[in-house]
Amino acid sequence: MQEGGDFSTAMAVLASALGCGLLMGIERERRKGDGPFRALAGVRSFALASLSGAAAALIGSMALVAVVGVFIAALAVTAYARDDSGDPGVTTEIALLLAYLIGVLCARDQLVAAALAVAATGLLAARDSLHQFARDWLQPGEVRSGLILAALFLLVAPLVPDAPLWQGLFNPWVVMRLLLVLLVIQSLAHVGRRLLQARQAMALSALASGFVSSTATIASLGMEVREGAAVRPQAGAAVLSCVATMAQIVVVAAAVQPLWLARLWLPALAGALVAGAWGWWRVRGVPAGPEDGAVARPLLPPDTAMFKLRDAALIAALLTAVQVGVHLLTRWQGDAGMLAGALLAALADVHAAAAALLAQAGPSSPSAPAIGQALGAALLVHAGSKSAVALASGGWRYALAVAPGVLAHTLAFVGVLALQG
Repeated sequence: MQEGGDFSTAMAVLASALGCGLLMGIERERRKGDGPFRALAGVRSFALASLSGAAAALIGSMALVAVVGVFIAALAVTAYARDDSGDPGVTTEIALLLAYLIGVLCARDQLVAAALAVAATGLLAARDSLHQFARDWLQPGEVRSGLILAALFLLVAPLVPDAPLWQGLFNPWVVMRLLLVLLVIQSLAHVGRRLLQARQAMALSALASGFVSSTATIASLGMEVREGAAVRPQAGAAVLSCVATMAQIVVVAAAVQPLWLARLWLPALAGALVAGAWGWWRVRGVPAGPEDGAVARPLLPPDTAMFKLRDAALIAALLTAVQVGVHLLTRWQGDAGMLAGALLAALADVHAAAAALLAQAGPSSPSAPAIGQALGAALLVHAGSKSAVALASGGWRYALAVAPGVLAHTLAFVGVLALQG
């Protein structure tokens, strides 16, 4: 036994290892089967393997830990070679070796070992659900999107420098972080569209499209109205897309200047609640689904991606370009240049205007009141731009249904921001 170890500590380690082994073994015993074709190991084998790991670790010889580990692995390989059950999987064999390693880990950190045992048992027990998810539910386009997202997070993002460039005009890591946030939000919205009912799917589809461009979403829905779609639900979905505008202002603040979050989260929440309530009130007219509200997945092509990387990258590039432009105008004309640049940017995309404004300074700086006023003005200009797009794309009936909701949620944001001082 290790120096300094006492009897109670050793018993605690062995008890923890026994519990972990029994937990994994009980799950395997339920799938072991009977007769000559039963699987390799059950509750006793897993408990003994975990106890062996704990005992070897308590003795304190790494050579002994390695030898016993090789012995357990050899037993698993031999049992797999002699298996006549017709099951080509190696899950039980790998799990048995993992049980031994968990026993070794119990001598070092019982909490981590227990967590690992629970996670492993959960994976073993969820075999059928995981197989069904991978084979039947997951689509090829979603697999590719997941791989791209993982590569961006694990390979590309760590290589992006986190330092201001060109005299502080922009930071590459801020742009990368914003791109990743946009992709994750689009992915979650895609999953939601597949899970929810028709009415909910329409609402969530509009919301997800709003994260790409709420103005483009309003225009697209307006063109559907011209083709004969009902005005009420299309207008409701258009206003719901404005919830994304409020959410993205918070996202932009978090990515560009996190100190602004304390000032902007409440106005953004107020605006989102107004847009959400108004839009949902309008969307209620959409049928719930083919079978009296039964949950039905919206039919999407198998190659439908979870996100549009090109669109997200264009948004990130636009935000960066506008941020640089407003920064240069502010250097040239001061607050007047900042306001002019923000208003011009807001005609096309309010998120770009918000990013440019918030990047200028923090909420405690002397220019913070001017930034807040410019942000409110930019949102009002953008609300007018959306209303004009609604009129041009869907006609006056569509515009009259959309404009009040767009203006109401914008005034809610501006009003709460003004009350904060």
